[in-house]
Amino acid sequence: MSAAVAELRRETGAGRNLFAQQEANRKASRRLVAGFVLFLAWLGFGGDFIWYLASRDGATGTGVHIFPGVGILLTAIAGAMTWFAFRFGPVSLIKGTGAREIETPSTENEQRLVNVVEEMAIAAGTRKPHIWLVPEAAPNAFATGIEAENAHIAVTEGLLETCNREELQAVVAHEMGHIVNLDVKLMTLLTALVGAVAVVHNSAFRVMRFGSGGRGRSRSNNKGSGAGGVLVIVLLVVWIISWLIAPLVTRYMAMKVGRSREFLADAMSAQFTRNPAALAEALTKIGASTVKPTAIPKSSAQLCIADPFHSAWDERKGKFADLMATHPPLSDRVGRLREMAYQGAAAGEILHNPLIMSEA
Repeated sequence: MSAAVAELRRETGAGRNLFAQQEANRKASRRLVAGFVLFLAWLGFGGDFIWYLASRDGATGTGVHIFPGVGILLTAIAGAMTWFAFRFGPVSLIKGTGAREIETPSTENEQRLVNVVEEMAIAAGTRKPHIWLVPEAAPNAFATGIEAENAHIAVTEGLLETCNREELQAVVAHEMGHIVNLDVKLMTLLTALVGAVAVVHNSAFRVMRFGSGGRGRSRSNNKGSGAGGVLVIVLLVVWIISWLIAPLVTRYMAMKVGRSREFLADAMSAQFTRNPAALAEALTKIGASTVKPTAIPKSSAQLCIADPFHSAWDERKGKFADLMATHPPLSDRVGRLREMAYQGAAAGEILHNPLIMSEA
């Protein structure tokens, strides 16, 4: 990016409102994903490490444990489950809603949707995704897929009825942002990992119960009762607690990543459409809908542009609300978008400058 462009952004504040926000959300997502991976590694191989420390001090009464069998076994099981969900989950999710793919538009609304998707694919510089229409009166939309070249965008019939063309364009641009940023791939993977952890952690406790049976008394009289023994006990307690709360922690991390990516996709929509106010209005309409969804399952709520079930936690803030809510508060998202919409004239020139947009 040229120095002149950077200076102009600093003077107008456009970088702080759009491009800096995009970069900040990307950094937050990278930190969260790194934390997610480290936590999974601790769950899988922490037991082997503790076993190694205990056996090294002679606390187990057997040879030194070197081969990380526990971690490899759990990783293999979780990996197989994750691969299956990752590979077949995206399309099966859409088909599970009863959606049909629009190949030849048959109504005016369908033609408008196809036109908007084609326009936003050009703006995003990516291949047009598959377009699906969900037989659902509640207004919403979501994107799925593993690769940007073979992604899917699904919108509900209620969204076509609720939003005008500019608002529909903004919603589609938001979903296109998820595709371009590979959020669909990331969230599909994280969702699959969360499901795998939830299943595997039950098996892990069975293994721990089996492994600890009949050995508690012999440990109390073993020579590994010094500082090394205290460390082993502390690590073992932490590891067991980690497994106890694993489904909660992994869900929390996945939700945090998803919430960060929602802000990023909102900013990408503003970039593609040059009209952040349109998305603000669309989100306001979606949030104000009182229609309860029937086709979209609750397990897929985090993939939608807004929580279709309007959870009581949606507009609350704080750590516990972060854990329970699938999306950032709509009021925060709408507020950020409206701030972008009312930038100065010079900032507006930046958002409309194709050279600057390409450099971003």
